[in-house]
Amino acid sequence: MKYLNALNKISGVGHKKLKILLDYFGSGEKIWTSSRADLIETGIDRKTIDNIISQREIINPDTELELLAKENIKILSINDDDYPELLKEIPSAPSLLYIKGDFNFNENPSLAIVGSRKLTNYGKQVAYSLSRDLTKSGITIVSGMALGIDTIAHRGALESEGKTVAVLGSSLDDINIGPKSNYSLSRQILENGALVSDYPISTPASAGTFPSRNRIMAGLTLGTIVIEAAERSGTLITANLALEFNREVFAVPGSIFSPVSTGANNLIRLGARIVTGVNDILEELNLEKKALEKNTKKIIPDSVEEEKVIKILSGELTHIDRIIKLTKLETSVVSSTLVILEMKGLIKDMGGQNYITL
Repeated sequence: MKYLNALNKISGVGHKKLKILLDYFGSGEKIWTSSRADLIETGIDRKTIDNIISQREIINPDTELELLAKENIKILSINDDDYPELLKEIPSAPSLLYIKGDFNFNENPSLAIVGSRKLTNYGKQVAYSLSRDLTKSGITIVSGMALGIDTIAHRGALESEGKTVAVLGSSLDDINIGPKSNYSLSRQILENGALVSDYPISTPASAGTFPSRNRIMAGLTLGTIVIEAAERSGTLITANLALEFNREVFAVPGSIFSPVSTGANNLIRLGARIVTGVNDILEELNLEKKALEKNTKKIIPDSVEEEKVIKILSGELTHIDRIIKLTKLETSVVSSTLVILEMKGLIKDMGGQNYITL
């Protein structure tokens, strides 16, 4: 494995060429110690061969393996039993995957949730609710840990004690995990999920690294759910890859007046499965919804005020002003009741004093 990792650090040796080399030589060590003449026989281009010959003189496979160990990063080969079975099916499956976290990719079904960085309150509510309800049904949520919809999808899974995986467009060493504002989120994901990348250590994110991330997200999952995407959004790349890999594409309809809904609405027009609730997804994929009674928190109000507030929320994002209006309670009573319910872990403030039940 150490030689494959070292080869993965050489300029020009991507997953396609690494597969060619592996098919020809049979092992990373044989590739690493091969002569120029033998490398030429594989049919790969001369520039890549020159890079291998020159860069293996300055790359120490043992040192690179030690750096991974210090960062608690594991490597999975496509031939390993733990390698994600779904990802293995796609024609462009990476020969190596870097993993941070203790996670079984083949234990539960998984779905990708992707969308705009410039989300609306509607998108926020939908992403959180779908993620929460899917994880309660035993599904792992996969996303890219970008700001916006991705972040909310991960949080919805974590706050319902579900599993979630973040696929990054960078290496997994702490200095390159981004965006930096989501570093604490990455630590939370590691408690009940994993970080994934096909980039070797010391690879920063760039415009050129994100297509690989999108490919892995689409290949790792049974389907991709698009929530709020502009007409030319990068999110649509993941959806198109899912179609290419013969996976399902779902889209949440949005306002015809909202530019961040144009892409998702167009997907529906072109045949994507419309999503109006979690059951649309579960039924389409023939996934039986697991019994939730034992695993979900039963909301038992301790007062008349709590009962009124909970009844108003009932799974929908609701602003405090509307709660006050509908419950006909004093503002101070509603405020204190909301604080108590949030402390109990029964509701959550989604920002701007908009609340939802967990």
